[in-house]
Amino acid sequence: MKRTTLSLIAVATTLAAVTGFASLTAPDGAPAPEAKAASRLPVERTGLACPAPSTSEVAETRYTSYTPPGTGTGTATGQGSPGKAGQPTAQLTAAASTTASGGTAQGGKAKTPKIPAPVTAPGKPVTSEADGPGAPALTGAATGTLAPGWTVQQTTVVPAGGARGLLGLSCGAADTDFWFPAASTAKERQDYVHLTNPDDTAAVADIELYGPEGVLKSQFTDGIPVPAHATVPVLLSTLTAAAPQQSVTVHVTTRSGRVGAAVGSADEKLGSDWLAAAADPATTAVLPGIPADATSVRLVAFVPGDDDADLKVQLATQTGTIVPAGAGTLHVKSGMTAALDLPDLTRGQAASLLLTPSDPKKPTPFVAALRVVRGKGENTEVAFVPATAAISARATVADNRAKASTLSLTAPGAAAQVKVTASAGSEGGTPVTRTVSLKAGTTTSLTDLVPGGVKGSYALTVEKVSGGPVHAARTLALPQDGTPMFTVQTFVDDHGTVEVPSAHQDLGVLD
Repeated sequence: MKRTTLSLIAVATTLAAVTGFASLTAPDGAPAPEAKAASRLPVERTGLACPAPSTSEVAETRYTSYTPPGTGTGTATGQGSPGKAGQPTAQLTAAASTTASGGTAQGGKAKTPKIPAPVTAPGKPVTSEADGPGAPALTGAATGTLAPGWTVQQTTVVPAGGARGLLGLSCGAADTDFWFPAASTAKERQDYVHLTNPDDTAAVADIELYGPEGVLKSQFTDGIPVPAHATVPVLLSTLTAAAPQQSVTVHVTTRSGRVGAAVGSADEKLGSDWLAAAADPATTAVLPGIPADATSVRLVAFVPGDDDADLKVQLATQTGTIVPAGAGTLHVKSGMTAALDLPDLTRGQAASLLLTPSDPKKPTPFVAALRVVRGKGENTEVAFVPATAAISARATVADNRAKASTLSLTAPGAAAQVKVTASAGSEGGTPVTRTVSLKAGTTTSLTDLVPGGVKGSYALTVEKVSGGPVHAARTLALPQDGTPMFTVQTFVDDHGTVEVPSAHQDLGVLD
């Protein structure tokens, strides 16, 4: 998703002021200094929003907060503006919980919120735990040297009940536009879109639902108010009087302000997890990190424009790209949600799904996501994989655990190289770095990249080195009582640096 930082304005203004002073005090007749090439500098502030993790009495949630060392480019120094106390900060705070109608949300017995501890230095994860339904939604910011790449992972285990499962989410930046294919209003599903406002002013959000026949008429026509520093959960099935739909696409936009958004999904038969926003509409898509033992995969796609899309469906495996048997194409009508079931898709190989135009001369932007199921019968668990953009410089997913994490790296078009770092553990351990070469059209899975002597949770950071685009995802598997509980998080570029133009003042413009 897009991430905007006001610090860019401040940096550019400062640079302009400095060069302006130099030009005003230059000796008479001296030539004006030539503008230098733009440079990349680390961002000075990063904001995140985390939804309330669960309403279950038996929920157990772990937060992992982490900032990778360096800036992701190897050239910037990492210097940034200090926090309020003169030092870099990375801290989360609780957000108030309200309903879509403006009242206070009721979700079990109220407890004193336990706020995750702040990160104090790059390179070491900080963890915190919260049990039961009292864990609040969180908003926060990192400043200075802790801002570039700051990430927070929210991982919840619900061992029993209708929302049982392993729910994982990388907390996201606030924005004004989100797409969520693979949501549902079906009777067996309880899908809530969580809107969290990290800002000091109220926001107003619109939620549109699109089913197989087009838009589902909404009962909220005036927008949904989201107070400042508050969160609003909205049950999707209450937004429309239309018949329940197995697969819908959710579009969240804001009329004013910004929000963080995520969909929490609970299926009474399959399990539960978070559905993160898909990459912005594009003419191609990569959905990385399908587990090797997936028993059911459903692809959901939506075209927001005026033209239909005919998509070629391919699978990038460990050995190359293949076409799934009997499911090589998908036709998506404009403004309508299309779904395609892909049984026996992986056949024992971890893989990633590739979507491209069937006719390269007729590219049409679309959004897409997968619903993935592991296990059979009563011992099933569900996770979601949204289409994700390529890593342009660096991306991180926190809360990895020894013998439980699988990193999937996909090079859809051309061969590539990446550098992968497993950080120190939250309770001890030595970082490990490895350079990985990826063959074109393949998916590479890593299960053995673990910090030396690791204790606690660790982070995985992927940095682009060379070659074509690379997409990545992390699977965390924590089996419990015969149920293969798992969750998949895709790697989203952290935009830890921004390009700042060099400038000097030209007094000639005043003539």
